[in-house]
Amino acid sequence: MPTSIITTEDLMEFKLELLDDIKKLLTQRASGNMKKYIKSSELMELLQISPGTLQNLRVNGTLPYTKVGGIIFYDWDEIQKVMDANRVHHKYD
Repeated sequence: MPTSIITTEDLMEFKLELLDDIKKLLTQRASGNMKKYIKSSELMELLQISPGTLQNLRVNGTLPYTKVGGIIFYDWDEIQKVMDANRVHHKYD
């Protein structure tokens, strides 16, 4: 089985591609008939993250949320702001 060496540059490139893909998904959803608030399950599917990751994003204050009864809702506009605020720009020579 051949081995591949992954460099820091490879990881950075992957990160940028992943963020671009997430932003494209968010933009596609926003251009459609997107609801103002989405539930945890919808957000996990959209971002392809686990329940634990979503909980960590809530606990550390990365994603603002509203809890009504036992249901947690996320404001679509706030999710977009978080994505934009955490965008990483790199210059490659």
